[in-house]
Amino acid sequence: MGRLLKNFKDDDYPDLVRLPFPDQTMNLIRHLFSKEIESSTSETNEAKQRHISHEHPLILVDTTKATSSTLSCHDPMKKVELICNGCVRPIMDSPFYTCADEDEHRCNFALHEWCTRLPFEIKNHPGHPKHTLVFKPKVPYKPFGVFECDICELPCNGFVYCCIECEYNVDVCCAFIPDKITHKAHENHLLSRVTKRLLGDTCRLCFWYIYSYEFTFSCQDCGFHIHPGCALLLSETIRHKYDKHPLKLSYLPIENHKGDYFCDICEVQFYPEREGSFYHCEKCVHSMHPACSMPIFRHKNPVSFLSILRGRTIIHKYVNIKLGGRLNIDTHPHPLSFVQGLKSHGQCSAQCGLDLDYQIILKCLKCEFAIHHDCVGE
Repeated sequence: MGRLLKNFKDDDYPDLVRLPFPDQTMNLIRHLFSKEIESSTSETNEAKQRHISHEHPLILVDTTKATSSTLSCHDPMKKVELICNGCVRPIMDSPFYTCADEDEHRCNFALHEWCTRLPFEIKNHPGHPKHTLVFKPKVPYKPFGVFECDICELPCNGFVYCCIECEYNVDVCCAFIPDKITHKAHENHLLSRVTKRLLGDTCRLCFWYIYSYEFTFSCQDCGFHIHPGCALLLSETIRHKYDKHPLKLSYLPIENHKGDYFCDICEVQFYPEREGSFYHCEKCVHSMHPACSMPIFRHKNPVSFLSILRGRTIIHKYVNIKLGGRLNIDTHPHPLSFVQGLKSHGQCSAQCGLDLDYQIILKCLKCEFAIHHDCVGE
């Protein structure tokens, strides 16, 4: 992946999305709506104190002001977790909105300021051009708002743009999937969003197959392809509690690296030349699967053993799922928490009786009751 001669002019693409984003504070929604944020006024902010996505009033938090709030932004180094209910990305700087409810069981709702600026509909979306996609805080026809995005195919419980007639759903990042990008894994060449390609093509970031029906970003000159999720969800650097330095995204084995590669999170050996990109700190010689590097994740092994066997270690299956909160269902008397299942949780309390390990479940806060989220009501 050496340097290539540039095949486009910057002036022809003034709004080009250049990837990867530099760090975890940036994502596609912030990139697209940053100019609107800068022009925000106190009047518009006050108007958003009641947002259609939440039943309670919201308050605007600015952690740079001493009198604003005792809340802290998401900080993996301090084990502080704050996830946006809209884009399901970490809230790593202010301002942001949070629930103003003072009840003792205060909900964990939080929202990036820029996620309040999303339009109410999208016309001519490349994945579903025949119908207008409508903004919804939650998919109305899926249990607990958990849906599979029809672009990246990842489960999500954040904001959604959907066609209710066709049950077509996309998460907010895939809703604004760019037409063209550049990426440092293939510098100086323009990558275009395409859907038709030869069978057998693979993503050059995760080395996984690209199916004929999937979107990819592809170089028309070189046959270079990457999945949209791999392009948009992996930042150039990350911070992790296991290393005092930023870890950098690497596309190839590290030059002059001595010894084998082991993920410092799941402790499994990996092979960059076969499995794709990884995060690495050259000073501490720490490496980790991107999927294992999620800032804070309540699981002993963040990536399932099956995912490791298949080489799916780049994007975590549940990167677009916000865990936590308190829920109630008609078939159980106690409040439940939305969590990822562990082996110790055993089998589902519903009729399916299948293992809960690694799955998204509802776990009782008072007894041993635990159930797959999509088994509720069966």
